[in-house]
Amino acid sequence: MTDTVEVKNLEAKNLEVKTSNMETNSALPPEETERLGGEIVAALKTVFDPEIPADIYELGLIYKVDIKDDRTVDVMMTLTTPNCPAAGELPTMVENAVASVPGVGVVNVNLVWDPAWTPDRMTDEARLVLNMW
Repeated sequence: MTDTVEVKNLEAKNLEVKTSNMETNSALPPEETERLGGEIVAALKTVFDPEIPADIYELGLIYKVDIKDDRTVDVMMTLTTPNCPAAGELPTMVENAVASVPGVGVVNVNLVWDPAWTPDRMTDEARLVLNMW
């Protein structure tokens, strides 16, 4: 069983993690899933693309986080472009950040290209940092 923390483009292009609507068929207590989800998001916000002064979470590069019963965490992410110069290092940075969360087991980072990333996925915070108003 898994609990899924999905990053969804909700209103006005603001990204938000929905942990309260997760599946509850997990062996982990809901409070633990909530804690892990919040701490994983906080860890993801410490990872920055070396060429962009905004974190990867606010940029909308994280598509999904699955927390499994055995505390394995699967992260589905993308990059701004397939030719991103940081393509070799960003997934490892994400893996290390998530693995640093207390209680997290093995971390698997899957790089995906569908759906393709667009600036519409950025939060207002990222737009402000990047002066895109």
